[in-house]
Amino acid sequence: MIVAVLQARVSSRRLPGKVLLPILGRPMLSLQIERVLRSQRIDKLVLATSDQPEDDGMVDIAQSVGIDLFRGSLEDVLDRFYGAAAAANPDWVVRLTGDCPLADAEVIDRVIDAAVERSYDYATNAVHPTWPDGLDCEVMTFAALEQCWREAQTPVEREHVTPYINTNPEKFRLFHVKGETDLSGLRWTVDEPADFDFVTRVYEALYPSKRDFTSADVLAFLADNPEVMAVNANIERNEGYRLSLEKLRNSLGKA
Repeated sequence: MIVAVLQARVSSRRLPGKVLLPILGRPMLSLQIERVLRSQRIDKLVLATSDQPEDDGMVDIAQSVGIDLFRGSLEDVLDRFYGAAAAANPDWVVRLTGDCPLADAEVIDRVIDAAVERSYDYATNAVHPTWPDGLDCEVMTFAALEQCWREAQTPVEREHVTPYINTNPEKFRLFHVKGETDLSGLRWTVDEPADFDFVTRVYEALYPSKRDFTSADVLAFLADNPEVMAVNANIERNEGYRLSLEKLRNSLGKA
């Protein structure tokens, strides 16, 4: 059984409440879920949010799209993610984050296939990226996730879920999935107001006439409208992870 766990919360540091911001009258997160559910390989999708009152709105999101909801620790995201996966008793777990409204089911399935067909403990397209930022996907065995949950200790490992796995190749069989063309310079995730502006423009242009628009459709739209691509082009990829590492280093330096 393959279970996807989609992490989402409203207490984003850089753009609070971003997952509930409306695009074409719908919460951004519900549009992402619609795209993820097009996967041919995922058997079950679970929305994992915090147990804090500010995330009560996730209940309505889950109910409106007909998926399960799991609530757990706000700060220990690894514990929350593990709990959401464990409740479904899967063989494989897919990790997705709720700031990727242009998620591509075909890319997700490609990463799943790489992990399952080759029996890797963990496969991802995110560590050595070739797809646009916002199409990241991680797939792991439940056994690898459980080992990570038991052994990971640092704040970075607990907050970002999988660093313990992808930095310990001596413990886990890892595989990095790469696309045929390097599109890693494109930014399709939502962390800043400019990102939300970008994604909104894409949806307004494509969704009304083609609800299941593809990444190829997005690329064609951007080729014809380069000014849209420029809206958020100056934002650093994976800034949140970098900031967490810097915070950890600073705390160790003061110890």
